[in-house]
Amino acid sequence: MKEWVKFTLLASAFALFYVAPIDAPIVLRSIAAGLALLHEYARLHVLTCLVPAFFIAGTIVVYVKKDAVLRLLGPTTRKTIAYPIATISGGILAVCSCTILPLFTGIYRRGAGIGPAVAFLFTGPAINVTAILLTGGVLGWDFAAGRLLAALLIALGAGLIMAALFQDHDRKNAQGEFAAGGSADVPYSNVTIAAFFLLQLGILVVFGLSIDGTLKAALVIAMLAAVLAIVFLKFRKEHNVEWLRETWDLTKKILPYLFVGIFIAGIIEVVVPKEFVTGLVGGNSLLANAIASTFGAFMYFATLTEVPIVQGLLGSGMGQGPALALLLAGPALSLPSMLVINTILGPKKTVVFVSYVVLLSTFAGMLFGWIVQ
Repeated sequence: MKEWVKFTLLASAFALFYVAPIDAPIVLRSIAAGLALLHEYARLHVLTCLVPAFFIAGTIVVYVKKDAVLRLLGPTTRKTIAYPIATISGGILAVCSCTILPLFTGIYRRGAGIGPAVAFLFTGPAINVTAILLTGGVLGWDFAAGRLLAALLIALGAGLIMAALFQDHDRKNAQGEFAAGGSADVPYSNVTIAAFFLLQLGILVVFGLSIDGTLKAALVIAMLAAVLAIVFLKFRKEHNVEWLRETWDLTKKILPYLFVGIFIAGIIEVVVPKEFVTGLVGGNSLLANAIASTFGAFMYFATLTEVPIVQGLLGSGMGQGPALALLLAGPALSLPSMLVINTILGPKKTVVFVSYVVLLSTFAGMLFGWIVQ
């Protein structure tokens, strides 16, 4: 584990004992909260969300042709093509800020431009169709419309800013210096590869649907059987081995950082209780919106849980502007996702991306609060 991760863990432990040098129960409750959130995430999301996402990411790296990624999402692709595809592709997935990471890593490693890749990274958890419908049904369609429009603009702006600031990276990427994977010459038809990819994507989507358990199991088993048929009947052994190796490599690189971040996020929920945050985000001031977006950026929200959480905070006195700011920054970012994004993009790009999302979420919340008041 990298030294800065060890430092983060030590700093968190020190902070716990510093804020409560005598009140040991706070320390114990904080550690228990971190372990509880980690257990809940592992129980609810690892098998049904992350495992399919890791296999899909491995498929992108090995089987999806690099030319296809470069043609649709590459650094030299026209913005009018790359950004709509990136945002729509992200928006159809009902995934959280952590589940989107393997998919983002897959397209990024296959040569996608940093702008479209970042737009995909943001829109996946921020504006998926299920989240927008739930927002409208629970919080009102003004919230749903505001969330959809603001998230689209933030995703587009984040992508364009990242592409403008890191042109050298995209230039080298276009020359093939960063793209990874060995699928450029796999001897399979586009139909076979597309079916393999879409079946796995279907498994991920079905796991996230609120449907009858028997029907869900039947659909997953049928699609899994089709995936295995392609693996054993269509693909060569060496390519299957490479697919598994890439999937495992991504898992090793991402999962430990996710678990560390989720544990720390659980601790933060005790050290910084929601009641304290609610007292700071009433009204529609710049400070209230900034606190809401910053708080949301560091906390972990499982898929769709941000809506009932915001509903409760609104009932406790939270302003509507800060509520939207939290809806924008909260699902798209989290401390676990920041740790992983840092390993993929590096510290400089991560800081720019996170800062931009927090800043734009703050201003979007202020504007929304001013409109609806």
